[in-house]
Amino acid sequence: MEKQQRIIQMFNDISPTYDRLNRILSFGVDRRWRRNGCLAALKAHGRSVKHLVDVATGTGDLILFWREAGKASGITIERATGVDPAIGMLTLARRKVKNAEFQEAEAAALPMEDSSADMVSISYGIRNVVDVDGALREFHRVLEPGGHVLILEFMSHPEATVMDRMSRFYMNNVLPRVGAMISKDNQAYTYLPESIQAFFSTEQLVNKLTAAGFEMVQVKDDTFGISTRFIARKPG
Repeated sequence: MEKQQRIIQMFNDISPTYDRLNRILSFGVDRRWRRNGCLAALKAHGRSVKHLVDVATGTGDLILFWREAGKASGITIERATGVDPAIGMLTLARRKVKNAEFQEAEAAALPMEDSSADMVSISYGIRNVVDVDGALREFHRVLEPGGHVLILEFMSHPEATVMDRMSRFYMNNVLPRVGAMISKDNQAYTYLPESIQAFFSTEQLVNKLTAAGFEMVQVKDDTFGISTRFIARKPG
């Protein structure tokens, strides 16, 4: 089984406990990261979102945060589509999130027409995509000129601060044990810290976004750099 398919199967396996573990393992702080990211992207967009495409949507969590941020900022999310290759996640998303569409697809092969969305998002999922360059090109393709992309991700830091070392200790020692105990999956929560450490630096991801044709709008760390927010715009 190729790497991307193994990752998809892993997320299918942990889908029943995914939301609960996100809250437990982040001590609930991930809610603030998602909310702040959506608010910042809507501020940059500055107008109603005609079509939001949330990639690697999982159980559809981020769509709910988009709607919450829209209400708080007075910006309407007119249509929302969640895309994910893990059918187990999509089954839960369809139950949890009303008035949204969900489609089974990979980030590097989105089932949307050119320039058919004006906001694309992916939260803590880009590092799980084997073909990152292909995914970024797809985000650019489906966005209309002037549209925005929001990426939230745990980034690797070549020069480790004290907080980085503390975070790494938690990721490598605490998170896998708690995750395995609750999800009954010994692989998934060992994969998580490994995938973060193997992922790009902030500068490398910015370079990939610009190479895909985006203009950077904002790069901002949250909680001492544990989570990083990228907002970019398709010129036009």
